[in-house]
Amino acid sequence: MSRKTSLSGFHEWLPQERLVELHVLNTLAEVFELHGFSSIETRAVESLGTLLRKGEIDKEVYTVSRIHETDAPDPTDTSRLALHFDLTVPFARYVTENAGHLTFPFRRYQIQKVWRGERPQEGRAREFTQADIDVVGDGALDFRHDIDVALVMAEALAKLPIGQFVIRINNRKLAEGFYQGIGLDDTAGVLRNIDKLEKIGADKVAEALQAELGASAEQAELALSLAQIRAEDSSFVDEVRALGVENSQLEEGLRELAEVIDELHKRAPGTAVADLSIARGLDYYTGTVYETNLVGHEQLGSICSGGRYDSLATKGKRTFPGVGLSIGVTRLISRMFSQNMVEATRNVPTVVYVALTSDDDWSAAQDIAQTLRSRGINTEVATKAEKFGKQIRHADRRGIPYVWFTSYNEGQVSHEIKDIRSGDQVAADPAVWMPPADDLQPAIVEIDHTGK
Repeated sequence: MSRKTSLSGFHEWLPQERLVELHVLNTLAEVFELHGFSSIETRAVESLGTLLRKGEIDKEVYTVSRIHETDAPDPTDTSRLALHFDLTVPFARYVTENAGHLTFPFRRYQIQKVWRGERPQEGRAREFTQADIDVVGDGALDFRHDIDVALVMAEALAKLPIGQFVIRINNRKLAEGFYQGIGLDDTAGVLRNIDKLEKIGADKVAEALQAELGASAEQAELALSLAQIRAEDSSFVDEVRALGVENSQLEEGLRELAEVIDELHKRAPGTAVADLSIARGLDYYTGTVYETNLVGHEQLGSICSGGRYDSLATKGKRTFPGVGLSIGVTRLISRMFSQNMVEATRNVPTVVYVALTSDDDWSAAQDIAQTLRSRGINTEVATKAEKFGKQIRHADRRGIPYVWFTSYNEGQVSHEIKDIRSGDQVAADPAVWMPPADDLQPAIVEIDHTGK
């Protein structure tokens, strides 16, 4: 973390840090909208029953109660309200409730805060921002959307000052078909153990597969052999087939993953790999799954993950399959700050500080500021006619690059603008003067994305 806050796990950014966060959020929204995704926002709370219907994170949910409730909350009451721990489950509820008002396939992006009762550490907070994209169909959803969301996310991440990243992609059909092909029917149990591979190592995963699932040493070895396969193109298909396992679901997964990887290799080279160790622990994924790491910062874990889900959202006999990816924005930004990867060129958005020659000039200075603002130039006005040197120092401390001076002499009004970074001062007209484009907003500068 860049610094401590008074309440562990709940970030409060300084103004210059908030500028970086806004840059990230605005960049993501711009790319998502460029690809036709509509913005939505869901409520902060859901019923406890809705949140706990999928996945295994019930211990992380914050429940909500009124301070003047007369009875103690019943912990078994699933109608109680709780803060959402991700944006996918609330989105599934949103789709089923609003299906009659949506056009499918529905392309949505959502940038909101979520809450989890986790132990705070770098990369994990109790309140944090996520940025999600999803495409949802009605009854069916073309597989090419699996490729589309990965390409969109690769483009979005490439526009952020984060250095190199790698989207690691697998397919649950491939994995589950392989496990069934070697005689391991508890595919969910195998996936849960394979998902721990990077944390506990191959030996312990093999031991768990044998002790918990009754796998033989040979079955455990084959499962681990599959998880060790990596490729930047579809060459992984031959490596999987070389393991000698036959299964129709496996073949379907191989075809789908090869199509995703080949298209990413063509359109966003160097950003994605087929990584058959990726499992994704949540149980609603049914096809393509994604995890993303920053190169040189792998210990941070995944900064962007998601996958295909064919049965998360249902309404009677009607199903809404979808595919999506989610960026852990707060996790990503915390790393950017802690490793000094970026900085804002200014601490404030103000471009011009209008100085006062006399206290009587304040109203006229407001007119100048209004003229500049009407053309998109962020402007502040001094409140006291102090010595010019003091007004310049104030602007400098605030990080404002320009100071505006106005002189009144025998009915004549003249204006000058001073760049306090270079010391240059020139005549200017508030109706036409414009700063260089780079000065209109604080820039976000990538300092060092290696973390060294």
